[in-house]
Amino acid sequence: MTPILLTDTVTTDLDRALHYALLWGHEGLAIRTFGRHGERIPYVNEAKLKRRLDEHDLPLVAVEPGLFEGAAGDRVQALTDLGALPETLSFCVRFGCRLVLVGALAADSETSPVAGAEVLRRAGEAAAKQGVVLGVRNQAGTACAGGAALAALLAEVAHPNVRAAWSPVEALVAKRDQAASLKADAHAVGPHAALVVVRDGRGAGGVWTEAIPGEGTVGWENHLQILHDGGFNGPCCLEVHGEPAGPFGLRATTSLVQLQRRAID
Repeated sequence: MTPILLTDTVTTDLDRALHYALLWGHEGLAIRTFGRHGERIPYVNEAKLKRRLDEHDLPLVAVEPGLFEGAAGDRVQALTDLGALPETLSFCVRFGCRLVLVGALAADSETSPVAGAEVLRRAGEAAAKQGVVLGVRNQAGTACAGGAALAALLAEVAHPNVRAAWSPVEALVAKRDQAASLKADAHAVGPHAALVVVRDGRGAGGVWTEAIPGEGTVGWENHLQILHDGGFNGPCCLEVHGEPAGPFGLRATTSLVQLQRRAID
């Protein structure tokens, strides 16, 4: 398992993000947006990004271009995203990045979580031609919030280049803090996972409070152990939402590294 940082949860200033990633001990980056105006991948200053990554010897592990985040019933948007995907795939090839994080086409919580399978299968076919994997994110408030729903979607897609970008916190929030269900989620999604999103926290009365991984409701030590036993050995992507970001991020990364070591021992 490899700790990586989703940069814009800390800062959209690329140089500061690289500074924090190295200071905290991350081994790679996931990038969604950066720059003064928050430009989104792949529409960014590639020359600057390539130069900075080379200078700091940090790989670009994953990108998140904001594709397939609408509802499966919105065919126009789904097909528009499918048409836009090749530009991101080409970007990834130029940077040696092999993972693109995407939505589950499940923004409409009233539709079936597997409704977007056909489009995601076609997206997987395009990704496979470039040697890239799509990591489908689960999201609270959608039809694909929990691990079972995400696993069912991926089984329906049935393409080796379409896998899971699993976020236990999103499932936890969706299920109103029913933490016991996360164990079943981990078993369901583990064999499909290409990336795990790392956050932790506690919720009471509908209010969510961020916590250092391992100190909140997720139960990260057990969760990572189950994922590892299910075959996951990929990037663990830290999102830093606690304040102040500097001290929180350092403590969160330190805890994450310790949790990873215990999971694989």
